[in-house]
Amino acid sequence: MKEQYLIKTVKEAKAISNEFLKTIELENVITYGLPEIDDRYHIWRVPLKSNEKTIGEIVIDAKTSLINEQKTTSKEVLEERMGGRKSEIKAKKNKSNLPKISPLCNTVGMGDSEELLQETPSESVDLVFTSPPYFNARPEYADYIEYEEYLLKMKKIIHQCYRVLNEGRFFVINIAPVLMRRASRNESSKRIAVPFDFHRLFMEEDFEFIDDIIWQKPEGAGWATGRGRRFAADRNPLQYKPVPVTEYVLVYRKKTPRLIDWNIRKHPDEDLVKQSKIEGEYEVTNIWEIHPAHSKKHPAIFPEELATKVIKYYSFINDVVLDPFAGIGTTAKAAYKNQRRFVMYELNQEYIDSFKSDLSSWFVDDYESINWMNPVMFASG
Repeated sequence: MKEQYLIKTVKEAKAISNEFLKTIELENVITYGLPEIDDRYHIWRVPLKSNEKTIGEIVIDAKTSLINEQKTTSKEVLEERMGGRKSEIKAKKNKSNLPKISPLCNTVGMGDSEELLQETPSESVDLVFTSPPYFNARPEYADYIEYEEYLLKMKKIIHQCYRVLNEGRFFVINIAPVLMRRASRNESSKRIAVPFDFHRLFMEEDFEFIDDIIWQKPEGAGWATGRGRRFAADRNPLQYKPVPVTEYVLVYRKKTPRLIDWNIRKHPDEDLVKQSKIEGEYEVTNIWEIHPAHSKKHPAIFPEELATKVIKYYSFINDVVLDPFAGIGTTAKAAYKNQRRFVMYELNQEYIDSFKSDLSSWFVDDYESINWMNPVMFASG
């Protein structure tokens, strides 16, 4: 089993622990005991010390390298056990009775979203809306050799999104099964149930499942996939395959004991809540009929209308909307047009360049007001 571990040595466990302590601003005041591997549960336990006394531990999943925050000693407990900070902790608890207003400005980062998310402050995002990259569905997406490798990468990003989301806020994901074309006439094509595997990842990362929305496209929209053509020609039983004209829009919420209306009743700005009310017609059922979008700049964009509906239904005006797989910036455009701030992370240089060239057509604020992360990686300033 140990050969399957991502974290195999004490040095690696300490390195992960260092990064965690930086996120809670305690890296300079805490030392380590001897990290130990617990093979029964496939975890590393890293003892935390202050003045030679053990005050807690960090628990790391040995298979994924992710911090198990439910089993790891919280920042508040660590500070209290270090002593002298009880009044500060109490003040923080009282302050936490109100939802937070994020300080983030409009941001575009180029690079691996897992790494960029690690630089994003905890509880600084109000909504995550994204569509993840396909698993080898098309040649341009063939980045992952094994499906499990792909899921592990997605799990790490979901894990980081949980950390950066504000309390009780939503992660909405547009996702669909992937059709793997057959390699030869002697092999069958395969359809991978990606949404159901992602649901498991969200549950493992302690999200609450809220809704499954079906994005339905016009009749004939999926015929180009070739699925169903053979049955249409000869009508033989066992060969029936329906043409896919739907995708999932799955809604999850960061777990909290508070009810959903807490963010409405306790919001620090009542005027923004009133201004954010949905006017006119809205989607009454979980079947949304929306025409797909197409772009020469990106092979798989979702329509701006879909992003607009999600943003209006699951965030307030002035909220921060994050898309960790931003593509050519559809989520950013919809967020900005609806008076929200955006944080967009994207790895592909061409998509970033397309986003920047399109920006002037809808972004009317000062271009310099955008925070460009990793600017040296951008093709143009």
